[in-house]
Amino acid sequence: MTKHGKDKQGSSIHELASLCSTLAVGLFVMSFLFQNFVIPSASMASTLLVGDHVVVERVSLSPSSSLPNFIPYSDLKRDEPVVFFRPAPNAQGDHDILIKRVIGIPGDRIHLRHGVVYRNGVALHEPYAAMPNATNYDPYNDDFPALPANEGRDVLATWSVDLPTHIQGEDLIVPPGYYFMMGDNRTNSFDSRYWGLVPRANLIGRPLFVYWSFRMSEEQQYKTSTADKTSFALHEFLHFFDETRWDRTLKRIQ
Repeated sequence: MTKHGKDKQGSSIHELASLCSTLAVGLFVMSFLFQNFVIPSASMASTLLVGDHVVVERVSLSPSSSLPNFIPYSDLKRDEPVVFFRPAPNAQGDHDILIKRVIGIPGDRIHLRHGVVYRNGVALHEPYAAMPNATNYDPYNDDFPALPANEGRDVLATWSVDLPTHIQGEDLIVPPGYYFMMGDNRTNSFDSRYWGLVPRANLIGRPLFVYWSFRMSEEQQYKTSTADKTSFALHEFLHFFDETRWDRTLKRIQ
């Protein structure tokens, strides 16, 4: 083999190694730093819609270590949306992945009156939150925690027992290491009012932006068979252009 041929072969090997390195880094970034999450329900409407596909950043909520902090770690802040594992398993024994808004951090005093959230005695201004009206007002939901938990609808049994231990006066006190979460669609959101406080260990990451939004119904989340998934994938392919919500592409989540 000539010197020119060896140089060409060496160059090809170098290019292949470079490509493999790039793919490895890309795979690391997408699997470790970020995660895809599809919004299955309307509990965060109108901030997030059913069918929104969001990018979730997974690292900044991780506990810091002795390693150099190449990525800035930060504690969870009040009022920011966050993705987490539901603290209580569903009927199938799985811990659903949810996205809600942080209403209370450790030490906060929380209560609702007629749908308005009071935190540490101050009413919150939440233009994104759906308020109750005369037709959908629910005393447990909208005046939380005024009623005993066992009088609320669909309240987790363990939470109905644990809830009274966190109440002082008219407030729920968020204990150390836990967070109180609520959906923006307050009249149609099963959240910390129903299944309890979220421990720090259950946090997954911060949703950054919607990268794609496709019209779908809430019922789609319950269609888990291979046939149903295949049928919906075909539907997405055939209606990609006419059922994509183009105005939500790269929409920042706040």
